[in-house]
Order: sequence, then structure tokens, then C-alpha cells
Amino acid sequence: MDPLTPTAADSLAAAAANPRVRVVCAQPSIANHFLAELRDVEVQKDSLRFRRNLQRLGEITAYNISSQLSYTDKTVRTPLGESSSKQLHDFPVLATVLRAGLPFHQGFLNYFDQSPSAFAAAYRIEGTAQVQVQVDYLSAPSLDERVLILVDPMLASGKSLVQTYRAMLRFGTPRQVHIAAVIASPQGVAYVTREIPEATLWLAAIDDDLNAQAYIVPGLGDAGDLSYGSKL
Repeated sequence: MDPLTPTAADSLAAAAANPRVRVVCAQPSIANHFLAELRDVEVQKDSLRFRRNLQRLGEITAYNISSQLSYTDKTVRTPLGESSSKQLHDFPVLATVLRAGLPFHQGFLNYFDQSPSAFAAAYRIEGTAQVQVQVDYLSAPSLDERVLILVDPMLASGKSLVQTYRAMLRFGTPRQVHIAAVIASPQGVAYVTREIPEATLWLAAIDDDLNAQAYIVPGLGDAGDLSYGSKL
């Protein structure tokens, strides 16, 4: 790998230091193992395992985000008495960018199992000098005063996430916003935190750089193709 340019190095340091950016794999845990398998070109040959690892990282990230949500004291009756507990005040809306986001989304849904879901189809317009993104499908419940978790495995330039979020605001203004990705570029983190200052970012890893084609390096490749097969 070529050495980092000063610009990329500066962006990486700034992204890692941002208090609104949480890096799940910063400390050793089983999440690091799942992330390593996602990147491994040999393990990637098994699309079922690739999807399952995305799902596992979704579950781990959902657990981490859950510490930032609101809870209500409740008394639960057991067979032998009563127990006081804390239960989630309301389940967040889970929003996903199709198609790569589906396995990652499922991990969140496994934990936030009463959450409504929102979906967006966003894709790059190929052949343009700069990254351009088209959002041509959107489905969502009301977002007014809800907690919104927007998930997409790869945060590259950040433009698809920002455009998806802005498009979803037609369904209301959330009271709290979380954005979750597996791998991000430092440039994408800088762009998203600048354009959506109200959001907290949850990432498994921040990689070194974004190449000239706006792909994350070293990244893992195309998460959608690895999950569901190559597209024309």
C-alpha cells in the first residue's frame, strides 16, 4: 500500500478524534474477528458467511447504540414475585440503503425487534467526473420526534448517506440521529459529520483513504455484490 498522503492522514486523525464518531473495533473484541472475515478474500467466497458477518456486526453496533437511548422503569411479575427493570422507552426507526444494507439492517432488527423500518434506493451515477448519487425510492414511517438509525455498510464519500437522510426528512424531523457503517473512509466521515452535525456515527473501522474512484482503501470490495452476487 502506498504511504498516506498528508491530506488523508490528517483526515484520518480528525475522524478518529471526533467525539461524535464511535469506533466499535477500536478495542479488541469479537467484532474485530467478524470484520477480519468480511475483508478476507478467501472467506468472501462464501456469501452466506459474508451476510452473516454483516448481520453480527449490526447486532454488536445495535447493542452499543442502545446505551444512548431512553429507558423507562418497569416492574415485571415473575413466577416467584416481582422484579424492577428498565425497558426501552420507544424503539428506533431503522433506515437502510438498499441493497448492501439489508444484512447489516437485519442485525439491528434482531435486537430492535419492534422497530419500524425505512428503506431507500440510492446509487452512484457512473461516468461522471465527481461522485453523484441518485435516490429514486423511499419508504418510511413518520420520523417526527423518533430516534432514527440510518445504516449502510460502507461509508465511502458519504454522499449517498447524506442525500438519503435529507430525502427522509420529508417524513418528519427525528429527535435523535445515529448513522452506522461497518467501514468508513476518513473523507466520508468528515463529509457526513459536516453535513449532518446532529448525528452520531458508529463505525466498526475507519480505513486509510478513498481512492480516485471513491472506493475505500483497503476496504473490502462491493458489499452488495459479495452479499448477493455480481450485478450487470
